Parts: sequence; structure tokens; C-alpha cells
Amino acid sequence: MRIETPIGQLTLLASATGLRRVYFAQLTHSDALFLDSVRVNPHHGVLAITAQQLEEYFSGQRRSFDVPLDVVGTDFQIATWNSLARIEYGTTATYGEQARSIDRPRAVRAVGGANRCNPVPIVLPCHRVIGADGKLTGFAGGLETKRWLLEHESAHVASEEITNEGQLLCN
Repeated sequence: MRIETPIGQLTLLASATGLRRVYFAQLTHSDALFLDSVRVNPHHGVLAITAQQLEEYFSGQRRSFDVPLDVVGTDFQIATWNSLARIEYGTTATYGEQARSIDRPRAVRAVGGANRCNPVPIVLPCHRVIGADGKLTGFAGGLETKRWLLEHESAHVASEEITNEGQLLCN
């Protein structure tokens, strides 16, 4: 399924049991060939749920995803990807912090490599991982997309804090 988003077209791929891939618009040649060979089913339940949750995320109404996943990777990659879901909306973590969160404090570069292979970006938010110096580092969708996603989340957290602060003043 292909969906239009504020960061461009995303292509979603699912198996019978869960979401397998989220592709950004700029596909590699091999990904484009592969996707051209896949049967399109816009009524697939997992894809419909994912598209709806992504729409909610981009409109600022969703902070985390609860779609079933069917991702394939090594035990280390799966642990790394699962740790991404624990990075709170509107915040960031460094690769070192992520490595410590999976009890592999010396595996900082390996964590970066696993994040680079994250098959479901945004759903498992690797865009929230930054360099130790606070700078944005590699992202499959490009650094401008990563910046946009972080600013999008920050804006919604900030607007919620203002709303909540206003509610406290009224009580």
C-alpha cells in the first residue's frame, strides 16, 4: 500500500501476520523492482491499520504505534529495534543510551548498524536516535526528514504542555 504523508509517499508492506516494511519515497533500484513484483492489496487489515495510525501520527493525534509487526532480523537487531519503541515521543536518545538500554553498553556502533536496518521506520522510531554530540546522524529517509519528524513531535509536545499549563491555571 502506498500512502501520501507530509514527508512524501510511504510504501507499506505486510505479511499475513504483521507489518514487514515501511519504505520512503526514494527507493533503491532493487527495492523498486521487488515492490513492483508484490501483489497490491489496499484492503489488507494490517496495512489499513498501519495507514490509519500513520495518519493519526502525522496529524499529531498518535504518539506510539500498536500495529502487529512481522520483522526479520538477528536477535541483536530485534532487541535494538524493540528498544526504539521505548524512546518517548518528542524526546531523543543517543546510540550509547540505546546500547545501554539493551545491556550492551559497548555495542554503540552495532546499535547504529541495527538501526540502519530498521525495516519499519517511524513505527519503530529510529529518527529519535541522535549522535552523542547531539547532532542528527544517518536516517534512511534523509536528514531533512529526520529533522522534520523530530520538529513535528516537539511541536505537538510543546502545544500539549501549553494546553495543560492553561488547564492548570484554570483549575
